[in-house]
Amino acid sequence: MLQHRFVEFIPDKIEEGILYISIEYCTTIHKCVCGCGNEVVTPLSPTDWKMTFNGKAISLYPSIGNWNFHCKSHYWIINSRVEFADKWTENEIQLGRQNDLENKKEYFEESKIPLEEFVHEKAKLKVWQKVFNYFGWSKFN
Repeated sequence: MLQHRFVEFIPDKIEEGILYISIEYCTTIHKCVCGCGNEVVTPLSPTDWKMTFNGKAISLYPSIGNWNFHCKSHYWIINSRVEFADKWTENEIQLGRQNDLENKKEYFEESKIPLEEFVHEKAKLKVWQKVFNYFGWSKFN
């Protein structure tokens, strides 16, 4: 079971078993539940993850697939409980990434927000990631 903490800013030290949620910055972060120690960031947005809070427990949708980590863990967070999902093959991972990209493209076409603007915003975030990495702050990797 994961505890949750609503925070404005992501703390310097991410503790195991705690899901940190910043509503202001539309993001959550937690340590990978497999125990590998990696920090898992899930952005909250119409094209990424959705979070529900029922006053007592947190759920995230869709599942969390840590495909870039060595552990390649895959799980759901439902009512603050972790439910492990099947491991995905490399083909399933690629299809999932392609589906995510198509969903983003469709969303931005429907909302009249240019996809290039979204990509540009993501590129700016990558610049900040480099700044954080330079100073040894790895919260946004």
